[in-house]
Amino acid sequence: MKRRNKIYLYLTAVLIAVYLGLVTLLYLSECSNSSATIRTFGDAFWYSLVTLTTVGYGDLTPVTPLGHAVGVVFLLLSAGIIVTLFGAVLSFVTSEGLPFLMLGFQRKKNWYYFADYGAESNTLAVNIYKEDPDAVIIYGEKREEQMEFPDYPCLFLSASPARIVACKKNTGAKCKIFLMKENDIGVNSRAIDLHKLPVEVYARTTNGQDHLSGNINFFHSYDCCARQYWRSKPICSHENTIVIIGFGNYGRCILERAILTNVISVKQHVAYHIFGDSKEFLAMHRHLQEMFSLGETSDSRDSLIFHDAFWEAHQEVLKQADRIIICTDDEPEGWSIFWRLNRYYKFRGQIDLHSNRKAPGVSYFGTNEEIYTPNQIMRTELNRAAIMINEIFCRSVAYPTLRWEELDDFHRESKIAAADHILMKIRVLLEDETITELTAATVKKAYQKYCEAKTSESMQDMLRKLDHMRWLRFYTFYNWSYGPVRDDGARQHPMLCPYAELTPEQKVERDASWELLGRIFAEL
Repeated sequence: MKRRNKIYLYLTAVLIAVYLGLVTLLYLSECSNSSATIRTFGDAFWYSLVTLTTVGYGDLTPVTPLGHAVGVVFLLLSAGIIVTLFGAVLSFVTSEGLPFLMLGFQRKKNWYYFADYGAESNTLAVNIYKEDPDAVIIYGEKREEQMEFPDYPCLFLSASPARIVACKKNTGAKCKIFLMKENDIGVNSRAIDLHKLPVEVYARTTNGQDHLSGNINFFHSYDCCARQYWRSKPICSHENTIVIIGFGNYGRCILERAILTNVISVKQHVAYHIFGDSKEFLAMHRHLQEMFSLGETSDSRDSLIFHDAFWEAHQEVLKQADRIIICTDDEPEGWSIFWRLNRYYKFRGQIDLHSNRKAPGVSYFGTNEEIYTPNQIMRTELNRAAIMINEIFCRSVAYPTLRWEELDDFHRESKIAAADHILMKIRVLLEDETITELTAATVKKAYQKYCEAKTSESMQDMLRKLDHMRWLRFYTFYNWSYGPVRDDGARQHPMLCPYAELTPEQKVERDASWELLGRIFAEL
């Protein structure tokens, strides 16, 4: 509470105490006098109110000397008391008192608290409000005079997350906290301070850490952008060469999602040409050569070809590209590359430009409106699908398994990667490359197709191999390698080998993944 509010509170308490004492003294001095008109405590109280408000009806008057003295005191105090009470009310209205009073009447609604106000916070709040018109949007800072007021109902309160959560009082509706300023040290430390609160906390960061404790969830815009890109612009069967220009934060995440998600055929082999500094990426992912051809194209598997030279020195690669992705961290640099490509170079494929600005005739991605959505930041649908996959898996296998709450971060991410690939499996199953969203109608068609495919051994075998390839990529990307016995500490697994080299017992587990797919479609 601010110092000014404390002063008003203390002063008001003192004046009330003095006031009640004077009323009592007036009553005691007048009640025993036979000619007095003030005979009860209520009469004394009424006289005090009439006097303090300077109305002066004259229906009650003191007759004793002490009563007259008290009346004089009331007259002298009237101005001070009125001013103090008016100041207290005004302070309550203009400070946080009134907003918190308003919040108290909305505890049954969903609350979304943003510690900071900015473009990203505003975009996410707008998208939340579209999905939940009854949502209560709260910003944890005072609104500056020059700040444009949002187009949706919201409150600006200079209040800590703990105070907001305490005001919510766990009435059943959810309360979520967002830390949107992208600063590793600041965001992480603030998030850690909130780990004891009984609410979900989402902290934007640049380090790529997805989870800290039970209620802390980190996210970064690069990964959200990459996930949204491949979902809205998925790879197609005719694409064999993809060029990525810019290998900073966005470029690395675009490639990472491509490695983990773009598994659509055991026969299609894509060559990714990446222009940018790759030393850190290759040092971090040491076993990529086990799944990819590094440095040259291959007819038997996907290729990762990193170019240290500038992209303009490889015009033949640009000409052959089915898709060129410009994803520099610096947006003006990306636009410069885009205009140079269009003006001076020949290419046959489309160009996708990472940009928060929209322009006619430009295939862009990564705008705030696409990235900062509840589903992207909170991964609502993705996490729900991952949890469902784990539950179905637990029911499907004979050996002991762990529930979602018991999984470590790596195995949770494994289930999330499997959920991320459901859309790709549906596109393969329905042979429809235009599908970009998991709708009820699409899932229904996929389940019908799945039931029909039960009689097709070739289709089943293809999907088993496809899922095994996706699984191989995920584990290899996180530096797992083949080992005769599973050892999580050493990151070794006996199934990290081509599908043809699996033992009959291991292939049975891949058969289980086929059955698992049908159950997923049925429950979705």
